[in-house]
Amino acid sequence: MNILVVGLSHKTAPVEIREKVAFSPTAMADPLHKMLALESVSEALIVSTCNRVELYATSRDPERAVAQLRHFLADFHELDFDKIDEHLYDLRGEDAIRHVLRVSASLDSMIIGEPQILGQIKTAYGYASEFKTAGLILNRFMHKAFSVAKRVRTETAIASNAVSVSFAAVELARKIFDKLENKTVMLIGAGEMCELAARHFINNGIAEVLVTNRTFSRAEKLAAEFNGRAVAFDNFQDQLHQADIVLSSTGAPGYVLEAKKLTEVIKLRRNKPMFIIDIAVPRDIEPKVNKIDNVYLYDVDDLQGVVQANLKERKKEADKAETIIEEEILQFYRWLSTLEVKPTIVSLRQKLEDLRQSEVQKTLSNLSADDKTAKSIDALTRAIINKILHQPTSILKNAQNSEDGNIYIDAVRTLFDLPAPVAENPDPTDNPGSKN
Repeated sequence: MNILVVGLSHKTAPVEIREKVAFSPTAMADPLHKMLALESVSEALIVSTCNRVELYATSRDPERAVAQLRHFLADFHELDFDKIDEHLYDLRGEDAIRHVLRVSASLDSMIIGEPQILGQIKTAYGYASEFKTAGLILNRFMHKAFSVAKRVRTETAIASNAVSVSFAAVELARKIFDKLENKTVMLIGAGEMCELAARHFINNGIAEVLVTNRTFSRAEKLAAEFNGRAVAFDNFQDQLHQADIVLSSTGAPGYVLEAKKLTEVIKLRRNKPMFIIDIAVPRDIEPKVNKIDNVYLYDVDDLQGVVQANLKERKKEADKAETIIEEEILQFYRWLSTLEVKPTIVSLRQKLEDLRQSEVQKTLSNLSADDKTAKSIDALTRAIINKILHQPTSILKNAQNSEDGNIYIDAVRTLFDLPAPVAENPDPTDNPGSKN
């Protein structure tokens, strides 16, 4: 049985293509059942996010299945096949397994280490389970993907460094204050960047949010979202000493805060540290502010520098994660091979045993053999069959620990025209509702 992946992502297709082949998360039953209805597909799962649309499947005829799945994406969305085909990739066997494990561990994401993709894949698996399109293999494979993602996050620091400007501000604040509890944040300006950064601060324990904006109604609205307090723009400097952290992004043509004023503010604070993030272009805060003792000023370039340094650290950790994934691929391959090795050996022995018994009966019916002779013939033919089967059985058993194991299994099944194996389900939580 082969595991297959057919799809496209932010690496192969622009957003105008990705949005055309996206599947609605509230209507997954129809596409999953239609995908499973393809003659060459045994199990089906669909991952659809803003950055990727991928079909996961199992099949005994991978070439045919890949062709059908590529056309399925176009046909289901009523698109011209040629317009999306150039953006599609298809993977099978080890390459498909590696890809899914890397995606789940966020190594294939636009931002390495982002946590959202694992939740999205778990949701996709939930639909496949609910609509009974995932069977023994995809069930076990998805749980393997989840455990690998957890192992990567536990054994590496792939997600420990901030890689967005807004979260980098939080990371820097932690270095200055150690703990953010009981700290007050003031937002100067109510733009998107300030709002996003403020949300990160609130999620990290900030006690109070003050919001000031030239349009006071906008300040009131944003303050209400944070259970904070709006401050009139005309006198916000008089309340600046209350703020431990200041986020500024106003779009003003000149400085809204100068060094002279901040010198007065830090005196009112009795030299308690103050962290100021200027994410405006042009800048809101006079650069001389950085020379004031206990005032820590960072502008957008400083934050970008932190982000780039953190990205480099994540890439180093990604190398460790790749090693983990290679280990896990081998483990999963061994399990996958055992699904077909034992049934194949049993089926081969049964076929030769049926043939032996048939030929022995024909021979004995043409002979006037006594019981002793009949038993001798039976024992002789049984011994011959056992000797014939010894070598191929040994090779098949050893093959289950090899990445090439499926080659031997497929060869034996083809040469002896054996029926497709039906593996026993070793996990009571696995979903039996597939076309195995």
